[in-house]
Amino acid sequence: MSSTFTDRLLGRVKPSAWVPLTAPLVAILFAALITSIVLVITGNPVLDTLVTMVEYGSQPRSLAQIVNYATTYYLSAIAVAIGFRMNLFNIGVDGQYRLAGLVAAAVGGTVTLPAPFLPIVIILVAMIVGAAWAGIAGVLKATRGVSEVISTIMLNTIATGIGAYLLLEVWGVRQGNDIGTKPIPAAGQVPGLGLIPDTPLKVYGLFILAVVVGFGFHVLLNKMRFGFDLRATGQSEPAAVASGVNVKRMIVYAMLISGAMAGLIGMPQLLGESYTYNLNFQAGLGFTGIAIALLGRNNPVGIVFAALLWAFLDVSANILDLHDVSPEIVTIMQGVIVLSVVVAYELAHRYRVTAEQRRVSRELAGAASTPQKEGATA
Repeated sequence: MSSTFTDRLLGRVKPSAWVPLTAPLVAILFAALITSIVLVITGNPVLDTLVTMVEYGSQPRSLAQIVNYATTYYLSAIAVAIGFRMNLFNIGVDGQYRLAGLVAAAVGGTVTLPAPFLPIVIILVAMIVGAAWAGIAGVLKATRGVSEVISTIMLNTIATGIGAYLLLEVWGVRQGNDIGTKPIPAAGQVPGLGLIPDTPLKVYGLFILAVVVGFGFHVLLNKMRFGFDLRATGQSEPAAVASGVNVKRMIVYAMLISGAMAGLIGMPQLLGESYTYNLNFQAGLGFTGIAIALLGRNNPVGIVFAALLWAFLDVSANILDLHDVSPEIVTIMQGVIVLSVVVAYELAHRYRVTAEQRRVSRELAGAASTPQKEGATA
């Protein structure tokens, strides 16, 4: 096949359409290859291990767990993706959602309201706390030029200290061998959804909230002027300034929205399962969101598949111990996926740039040859 024919064939399909789709697939296949090598080195059967994971992960109870895990992962990734779309690295999502969850749980255990309103108040409190905590980093960057990476890392540590003090000294009550906030009454709880048949385990009721957040994220970025300004600022600050965008204001707004979304991360578990914030409240979801946002290309639809994949790996890891396979195999696979997807996207970006340069060169060459032919004819 000649290079000319290949160029024509690939030219019919824009690289921007198919390259981003193949990059995560290649990354996942590469991660599977590395995981297989690790399994062989450790003396574990590759095919049997993968089949065991798939069989366990496809059971009704496991599917419900996967959807629940993916719900919180999705919210975390959306919080991160909002910053990514503006070239802001909000690494403080972890501290933001834990502090927001603690304050929201304390309010929910104290305030007395009827069923339709108490969950709404709890969710709004969580969003406000998350936005306020993330807004500190936004203001520091906009007014003093402080890197949001450094400030959010420091704010994570501060949030951990403040949260520990508030839980142990202010709002905490003894719960057997644990310490937590006062339980949220039935009026503030969100019942689960029986979406998965043949299992008593229900899907978080706030699964619907994750769907709404994803749709809202799409509308915000692609259908509103604010989303255009956000993306324009992320791609080129000088160009955004030239078009009249207030970059400093956009930085603060982006961090506020990212923090508000971070405040939602703990809500499915808080209102649908634990009903209290205690020492066992799940941590580390903010860093998981970073990986999922990268894998999903900061796209609301792509993040859905990335969150489901991540949740499947986490749930299916539970069966490996029973087959004398180390669950850390899954951690290795997840790490390789993140590393390889970053490399794959960079290679895809370079390919798109090269393909675009070739296309422009062909068009310029064609435009230049046309006058010459016309002159020869004359």
